[in-house]
Amino acid sequence: MMIPQSRSVLSLEQAAHLMVESARSANLHDAEVSLALAIQRGELHANIKRWATEQWEGRQLPGNINRLETWIEAEALQAWWGRQ
Repeated sequence: MMIPQSRSVLSLEQAAHLMVESARSANLHDAEVSLALAIQRGELHANIKRWATEQWEGRQLPGNINRLETWIEAEALQAWWGRQ
């Protein structure tokens, strides 16, 4: 998995796109769910922003995680991928 060197922090959505591009996930929503679950279980550190129930945008993720405003450090993402 190659994370662009210009990126030190990625949104959950951007990280999911990388998973799809590298064939680690079949589709974007499944990749987002995998990341959200890893965050919820404490396997992947992230700066989390959650949706209020009346604010849903798109398909729901576990823990009401906002895919656009939840940030993951590139190093943490790389380490998590290495453990998968």
